[in-house]
Amino acid sequence: MMLGEVLAAARKSGSGMEDWLARAEPEIWAALGEAAEAEGVDPAGYARMAVADFSNRAPEEDWATLMGRIRDARDPGQACLLSMITWRLRKPTSSCGHNH
Repeated sequence: MMLGEVLAAARKSGSGMEDWLARAEPEIWAALGEAAEAEGVDPAGYARMAVADFSNRAPEEDWATLMGRIRDARDPGQACLLSMITWRLRKPTSSCGHNH
């Protein structure tokens, strides 16, 4: 799977992520919900922002980590999305360029 395909899968996974994220990673799902509410968006919107922010702003080291997770994952799209969401949750909102 090429990187573009993985990123497309991560973008598409945003709207159906509750099905797997709430069960698989309840702490991350809760944090995502709080962050989304604080920014005035729904969880899927926050996930899309996470993909865009990671794509545009993540340093080389984070990309290398992401590629390793994707390579080892059973579902590369979900691994990609989860990694990008957790990356954005760790970043201050102001550094992501969003002023909601």
